Amino acid sequence: MQANMHVRRKVGHMAGLGLVLAVLGGPVRALVPDFSAPARISETTEQGRGTYALPVGPFANGAIPAETVEGRVTATAYQIDTRSLSTLDILAPLRDQIASAGYSVRFECADVQCGGYDFRFATRVIAEPAMHVNLADFRFLSATRTGPAGPEAISLMVSRSALKGFVQVIEVGAAPAVTAVDPVAPSVAPAAVPVPADPDALGKALAERGSVVLEDVVFASGASVLDPTDIPSLVDLANWLKADATRVVVLVGHTDASGGLAANVALGAKRADAIRVRLVEGLGVPSAQVSAEGAGYLAPRASNLTEEGRRLNRRVEVVLVPPS
Repeated sequence: MQANMHVRRKVGHMAGLGLVLAVLGGPVRALVPDFSAPARISETTEQGRGTYALPVGPFANGAIPAETVEGRVTATAYQIDTRSLSTLDILAPLRDQIASAGYSVRFECADVQCGGYDFRFATRVIAEPAMHVNLADFRFLSATRTGPAGPEAISLMVSRSALKGFVQVIEVGAAPAVTAVDPVAPSVAPAAVPVPADPDALGKALAERGSVVLEDVVFASGASVLDPTDIPSLVDLANWLKADATRVVVLVGHTDASGGLAANVALGAKRADAIRVRLVEGLGVPSAQVSAEGAGYLAPRASNLTEEGRRLNRRVEVVLVPPS
């Protein structure tokens, strides 16, 4: 295998407190992410020899201050099954573990302090849906240390949706890449402990903010077909609506900016209506409680100049409205 070969893989490995990130080869310096909830690795990329622009300051004057670090680069995205942990709840134990591993924090910020939209799109982030970054709620940390063979670096990007948390870890070092491994299994494997769900989490978010993006509903460009499998956010929304007949929502379909406005408004309406049909015909929500509209590309949440931004803009939002 050539040193500069780039390896990309997506995995669905489930893990909780026992997930171990270990440096393979040489002295083992293990990191144990304390997510306090079940998590899975949604994507990992490895580059045998590469460079990473490690952010060391907020976005300013058109760029992020960065230090170029060279070595083996590994980027891993995690999705955490929790609706209660804040981004700080997720980041804090990871920060402590990084410090215990000998790293010195170089820079830490939260959304607006980082530079918001400009920071997020000027630094390296694994693409949706493996890694989601809420532009109004994310945290970033970078740190460095001197390893046996020279400088090593690590960065964390932490965000969340209404339904789950997201963590991206990028590590650079001369040592072999950081790889996810299972801890030694006990003689009798314990049964998985389910995380207590909060069925009203989506409803609480609607009451607080007025609208919620259905992050686990993903549409391809130009498409309005809904995945036939169960979608957790739709099940939660249906249960929340059926619990109180006075609750009324409007589903608003958004698109990227490919094509004309009229066509995109119609496409957004089709996407929203596909979800309305699933809620009413598939999940038993009274039709009077949910309607569908299209907004096209008039309310982007990211740049339409990049593929990643266009993916973020293809979404459906739930908007809570007063009962008629």
